[in-house]
Amino acid sequence: MLKTPPLSLYVHIPWCARKCPYCDFNSHAADRAVPERAYVDALLRDLEDELPGVGSRPIATLFIGGGTPSLFSAEAIARLLEGIRARVALAGDAEITLEANPGSADQDRFRGFRQAGVNRLSIGVQSFAPEKLRRLGRIHDREQALKAVAAARAAGFDNINLDLMFGLPEQTVTAALDDLATAIALGPKHLSFYQLTVEPNTRFYKDPPRLPDEDTVEAMQRACQALLARQGYRRYEVSAYAQTDFRCRHNLNYWQFGDYLGIGAGAHGKLTDAGRGSVIRTWKIKHPLHYMEAAGRPERQGGRSEVAPKERAFEFLMNHLRLPEGFPEERFAERTGLATDALEPRLSACLEDGLLERQRGWIRCTEIGFAFLDDVLQRFLD
Repeated sequence: MLKTPPLSLYVHIPWCARKCPYCDFNSHAADRAVPERAYVDALLRDLEDELPGVGSRPIATLFIGGGTPSLFSAEAIARLLEGIRARVALAGDAEITLEANPGSADQDRFRGFRQAGVNRLSIGVQSFAPEKLRRLGRIHDREQALKAVAAARAAGFDNINLDLMFGLPEQTVTAALDDLATAIALGPKHLSFYQLTVEPNTRFYKDPPRLPDEDTVEAMQRACQALLARQGYRRYEVSAYAQTDFRCRHNLNYWQFGDYLGIGAGAHGKLTDAGRGSVIRTWKIKHPLHYMEAAGRPERQGGRSEVAPKERAFEFLMNHLRLPEGFPEERFAERTGLATDALEPRLSACLEDGLLERQRGWIRCTEIGFAFLDDVLQRFLD
């Protein structure tokens, strides 16, 4: 039977100082001062329009992503968080994350974010190598990245994530290990460590850089994962590594097929109505100027659709199998409204082929299944 899962809130701030050549997110270069007040007003009206579908459900986690949210002033972030608290029940122990770019933040701004209530900072470093940063189109350099982490600590942040890429243009295994070692030496509680991929509708797609071959990337990943494990970072998702008790609760809610409100230009949401037995996805119009113009009106909605039961099953697997721990079978029933029988005969075939395993009511990928997760998921596609 379908049950109501935990609820999170995602806030999208779509502006960046400059669009990176690998980025396919809904982000826009800020060629002038960003309209902080007007955008925060639009966000809060957007949230108000979402409230009928939420009722008294508490918000367990809040994530302010982008774009580059650290382009906004601490005063704007404080006003945003005050407005959110006035409209929804934000849990007392809510994890509140804000994404920051080393090129658009300093200690005073970080301190303001902390005083506003942000308790987790995610810093988009991507690399510490000057040449790699240049190739990635980043606006910061190595020293700014190092100073940003120091500034975050001085501002009172203990829970810090660093975003780091591997498989960069012409990167070697040794260079990737050096990058990672630099990040680890800074002592973040969490590392998002993921491979650079070339996506459509990016500058890299139109003008591809020279990337390492598959064998080099595989060796790079193995060596870096071993280093992370030795340093006490547990891999709890495909690209996420954390010290004990510092897993990202917001992202875990996504991966566990929880619910989330999405406010902001291009933001996506998912809400479960257990009474009606339905799961609804929503998304907002993408362009920030059009989004602000449509604030408080139905036009802000880019779309809304019900997720069919078969789609729920696949989306649940697509998210949950990213976790090495897998999922308890009862959660599959609670989040999709289906029994695991709905996965047959493909589930049995994956178990027989050694791609999945079933133990004490849990289903998870085997080591080989996790290594070839895309192939496992392909088996469950119609």
